[in-house]
Amino acid sequence: MALHVMEEANRCLGCKKPRCREGCPIHTNIPEVIRLLKDGKLNEAGWMLFENNPLTTVCSIVCNHEKQCEGHCIRGIKDVPVHFSIIENYISTTYANQMKAGPAPSNGRKVAIIGAGPSGLTIAIILARYGYQVTIFDSKDKIGGVMRYGIPDFRLPDSVLDDIAYRHLELKGIKFRPNTTIGGAIGLDDLFRDGYQSIFVGAGLWRPRTLHIKGETLGHVAFAINYLASPGAFRLGERVIVIGSGNSAMDCARTAIRQGAHYVTVFNRRDKIAASDYESSYAKLEGVKFEMMKSPLEIREDGVVFADNEFDEEGKLHPVPGTEKLYPCTGVIVAVSQQLGSNILNTTKDLEKDRTGILTVDENGHTSRPGVFAAGDVAHGASTVVEAVATGKRVAEAMHEYMQSLPMPEPSQYANAPLAERIEASVMSEQVIGK
Repeated sequence: MALHVMEEANRCLGCKKPRCREGCPIHTNIPEVIRLLKDGKLNEAGWMLFENNPLTTVCSIVCNHEKQCEGHCIRGIKDVPVHFSIIENYISTTYANQMKAGPAPSNGRKVAIIGAGPSGLTIAIILARYGYQVTIFDSKDKIGGVMRYGIPDFRLPDSVLDDIAYRHLELKGIKFRPNTTIGGAIGLDDLFRDGYQSIFVGAGLWRPRTLHIKGETLGHVAFAINYLASPGAFRLGERVIVIGSGNSAMDCARTAIRQGAHYVTVFNRRDKIAASDYESSYAKLEGVKFEMMKSPLEIREDGVVFADNEFDEEGKLHPVPGTEKLYPCTGVIVAVSQQLGSNILNTTKDLEKDRTGILTVDENGHTSRPGVFAAGDVAHGASTVVEAVATGKRVAEAMHEYMQSLPMPEPSQYANAPLAERIEASVMSEQVIGK
């Protein structure tokens, strides 16, 4: 492994104007990282990666490298690009084992992070470096958001996210409150009441989009976001149809094969696959078949009825009458994207939304309510992990700047009181409430 990594590193030309860095959404200093590795300074290279991208171990695996860093590599114009993904993964996973630093000295200010997805984790880690007391709230039982519950383990092992939970959260004193939905029993006002000076809203896209066709409620049908979260809970049989052609559809198709399906076919409305070439090529390699220019009309117990599509003079797709055909299957996965399903937006006043229901924010994540910031799916719609990290970095700095402009929070009147006095005060409070 190390030998292969060094072979790739030695292929780097060390360009003065690195196209690879420009192609990276977070502008990782790729030539410098590679130079440090070649000079035997692996730890320095690892520190540089994590300082720029707290989720570097994740991005080294799931980034769309062919369109980003590697897609911009000058070697790729006439030859094979330098595969920085291999180099980044080796450096970041090796260096991660050296990360044992404890929490930074507290600056006395508290921050609430709603959502443990890529944006929320990035902001939490950056603000913890500044000394903020950070608490992450998430409706799931573990961190990661769509990285854990929307990307299959064979593509992104849970162990990578578990390591982030340990290295970045536990060791740095970041608190994680699982199975907690903000917008239900607890709202934003409750968080401000309890001393959080700033709140980040990073709720994900957990509600599946539907096809709105007959048969979508049948027992052998699954939505992609539900299926990927717990594929073993579904019994879809040996012949599976996946409707949709994005990266999630590829994940569903490849997962279905690993769950025992012998025949998996992806159906797409258009003539081009939406997923990256990398993801679709792996699906094809594993035996997934593709049917293009097909519109689903009805889901039945024994299969799905599709019609052929055609473009009209205005370039719009339409089903061709008379081309309806039943394609037999034992299970169906609907993978046509997700949408917001957060209670926060419906239960919180003074948060402006656009007509699609997405929070209105500026480029630095400020919402219409002072102290409340947002990014990621809830504010920008679906995005990749590295795009969420890039946005999270900007929002973290904006939150830091905002909180530094506020007066220091006043300590609780019972903060330094003896335990007996605090208990007595609590009892007195309960008696007053009881009246």
